[in-house]
Amino acid sequence: MGLFNKKLTMPGADEFLPGRSTEMPVPERHFVHGRPLQGPFPSGMEQVLFGLGCFWGAERKFWQQDGVFTTAVGYAGGRTPNPTYQEVCTGLTGHNEVVLVVYDPQRVSFAQLLKIFWEAHDPTQGMRQGNDVGTQYRSGIYVHSDPQRTAALASRDAYNTMLQQAGHGAITTEILDAPAFYYAEEYHQQYLAKNPGGYCGLGGTGVSCSA
Repeated sequence: MGLFNKKLTMPGADEFLPGRSTEMPVPERHFVHGRPLQGPFPSGMEQVLFGLGCFWGAERKFWQQDGVFTTAVGYAGGRTPNPTYQEVCTGLTGHNEVVLVVYDPQRVSFAQLLKIFWEAHDPTQGMRQGNDVGTQYRSGIYVHSDPQRTAALASRDAYNTMLQQAGHGAITTEILDAPAFYYAEEYHQQYLAKNPGGYCGLGGTGVSCSA
């Protein structure tokens, strides 16, 4: 997936693609567990968006976690409305490949989700993950509440210390209020469940993160 996009900087104000008003069709059910991909979700569920490289492998990390109600992949953090995958790959939408994680905080804590996030990728690489190069592969946490933001910032600082002690660089992860989330095309949803031998470029640092 990284061969499509080599841009390492966000587009200028006059470079963003215009996008469209038409939303992407979304499958009614999750391919793995059959729960809905779109809300409204059951009462008590919370949401967060994670960007940690190619969203195929990233989504699988979270749908496998007990307490996660549903997951979906999409685009966030840019300016082009309702982008296509091909447009995101140009680097001219500003969007990141992200995973929407809807979870039951009574069954899985946000700290546990952060542990999965930090350990599943290398958050020190800037606009890339391994061989996947471009702005769409940047590390990001996009929060829906003040408690999430506080926890994400605290975990970033703690994990940054651990990474540097292990000889890694500084964390480049952006932590922002959740922007608009645009669902990706149907074939991207739960891709590695549909294609078990498909590409997964995720690789962590090997440094454990305390939840």
